[in-house]
Amino acid sequence: MAKDHGSQIKNDDTYEALRDKGASKEKAARIANAQANDSISQRKGTLDERSKDELYDEAKEIGIEGRSKMDKGELIDAIRNH
Repeated sequence: MAKDHGSQIKNDDTYEALRDKGASKEKAARIANAQANDSISQRKGTLDERSKDELYDEAKEIGIEGRSKMDKGELIDAIRNH
């Protein structure tokens, strides 16, 4: 069981797993919170509402490999599971 990181971290388990894999505190917090909200960035809406180009840019930002060959559904899955 993950420890409680306070209200600023929405998904403590994901945060801890990412930190264990070597992600920075900022990156781990951003991804953990995005998964809890079903979006990487609240200002852009949910993943399903975004265009393929927006999803591609997000995948690039978080370092998902193979993104250029992914369709929209694959990009959404990769972002959610990153």
